[in-house]
Amino acid sequence: MYVADVLDPLAELVKRRHDPVVVQTVRSTAAAAIAYVVALKLSKEPAPLTAPLTALLVVQVTLYATLTRSLQRVQAVVVGVLIAIGFSLLVGLTWWSLALIILAAQTAGYLTRVGDWVQEVAISAMLVLGVTQVTTYAWDRVLETLIGAGVGMAFNFFLAPPVWVETAGQSIEDLARRMRQLMLHIAEELGSQVAVDRAAARLHEARRLDHDIAQVDAALRQAEDSVRLNPRVKEGLLYRVVLRTGLDTLEICTVILRVMTRSLTDLAKKRTEEPLFPPEVAEALTGLFTHLAAAVESFAVLVTTQVTANAEEAESRLASELVKAHASRDRAADLLLYRVQEHPRQWQLHGALLAEIDRILDELDMEQRSMRLMEELDRSTREKRERFRTLHRIQRWVRGDPTDGSTMT
Repeated sequence: MYVADVLDPLAELVKRRHDPVVVQTVRSTAAAAIAYVVALKLSKEPAPLTAPLTALLVVQVTLYATLTRSLQRVQAVVVGVLIAIGFSLLVGLTWWSLALIILAAQTAGYLTRVGDWVQEVAISAMLVLGVTQVTTYAWDRVLETLIGAGVGMAFNFFLAPPVWVETAGQSIEDLARRMRQLMLHIAEELGSQVAVDRAAARLHEARRLDHDIAQVDAALRQAEDSVRLNPRVKEGLLYRVVLRTGLDTLEICTVILRVMTRSLTDLAKKRTEEPLFPPEVAEALTGLFTHLAAAVESFAVLVTTQVTANAEEAESRLASELVKAHASRDRAADLLLYRVQEHPRQWQLHGALLAEIDRILDELDMEQRSMRLMEELDRSTREKRERFRTLHRIQRWVRGDPTDGSTMT
């Protein structure tokens, strides 16, 4: 029994070895321990805890996040130390000097753009100001911070963190499946009498997709960071653009789907004693929503497959579902027009429903997606070129390419 109690948590940990929480816990713990051992050798402090603390804070689940946090942490500590040294030369530690140094440190932190480390500037300044040997302690704190940050960065450089593209892809596919399930539920109810509270439940289900979008967006941001500066990834920009534009499309479709359920809820309020649509119209709309649901799922598979394999098969399935959806849409539109001409009740809701379906079809259109991908790739490339203009010119000069009218001297 005792052995089982020990092995069960270990087995669960092994199963979750790709979980971001598990990865973060293991990596930060190892980096903190290594930083402490190194600091014991290099620092004069008997217990150099600043080094493992820095490593613990800066090691993230992605290399990009670790690098940026390391630089900001070092910058914050150095600024705080310099402010404390300056104050120690002028005044001692009193209540008003403490208040003044906190004010100055936080202001300097905002001005030097240390991000989330603004409070670290003030903490470093207070700790340094509060010791007797200001200069010795100040530079020991800087040294320990550099050790912790260096170990954290080296840890991720030599043991490259996982690439979270697959995890983000799974989140996108899960979102598409929930959208598909909602569309299929809507399709099942189009030919029947639907209570208002039941229609409203579909509306609330569509609204909950907004929360799902936020979760998927967080997973995608982590994936985007994981491919930046990662030696395992050669086409990081392509991965980011493919997944980001795919999620943007699904987010737009989610908004449209929510508006669609609002229209159907309004229609249910008007038709409390009869089905939402006559049998022949309901049959056409049911087929349309079924194909739309399959198209949304196929689109998500296409988006995530482009970063692995079998993209051609996914694209073929999406094209087939879109063709069927367009045909069903045209048939449903003709039937709705005929019925409205006979009985014009709630014609505006019929028109709104068709307009919302058209918007989803437009968003899923493959030509439009290809254009959006090219535009986003061009925009990202231009931004990168502008941000690293000198490096780009050097690369072009080394390759012997034209330098856009500029010359290397």
